[in-house]
Amino acid sequence: MADTGFPNWHGTTIVGVRRGGRVVVAGDGQVSLGQTVIKGGARKVRRLNPGGHEVVAGFAGSTADAFTLLERLETKLEAAPGQLQRACVELAKDWRTDKYLQKLEAMLIVTDGADLYVVTGAGDVLEPEHDVAAIGSGGMYALAAARGLMETDADAETVARKAMAIAADICVYTNGNLTVESIGGG
Repeated sequence: MADTGFPNWHGTTIVGVRRGGRVVVAGDGQVSLGQTVIKGGARKVRRLNPGGHEVVAGFAGSTADAFTLLERLETKLEAAPGQLQRACVELAKDWRTDKYLQKLEAMLIVTDGADLYVVTGAGDVLEPEHDVAAIGSGGMYALAAARGLMETDADAETVARKAMAIAADICVYTNGNLTVESIGGG
C-alpha cells in the first residue's frame, strides 16, 4: 500500500451477538488519528429500514466509505426485500469488482435479527460461528471476550456490553462510549 502522507486512522470496535432469537450490535465511539483521540462519541452502529425490513449495521474503517457502503446495502435490500444474505452477497460482489468501490476501506457487521454477517471488501460475506462477530481495532479482543461470555447464561446485550468493556480495557483505540442496537425477538 502506498504511503498517502496521511496518518493511520484507528478507533473502532464493533461486536455482534446472536442469542435467544435476538441480535445485539454494539460499537464504541472513539475515533483516533495516530496517538490522538479526535472524537469520543461517534455513532458507528445504525438502524436501517429499507422497504420496511429493519436491519442493524455496524461499521469499522473510514466513515465516508462506510456510509457509501450502507447506502449501497440499502439499495440492495430495496431490490431484494427481506433477503439480507442476497443483498450482502450482491454488495460484496460490487465492492470487489467496481473500480470505485474497491478503494473503500471499511467493514460491516449486518443483521436482520435472524442472520448475522460480516461483509468485507475482499468479497467476503461471512456468517460467524458461535453466534459472535467482531470487527475493528479492538475486534479480536471483543470477539474473544464474547466467545467466553457465550458460555454463561447472560443475554445477548449483556454479552455484547461486557465484551466491549473488556476490549476498551485492552485496546487503546476503543472506548466505553457505546451505541447499542438490538433486533429480533425475546
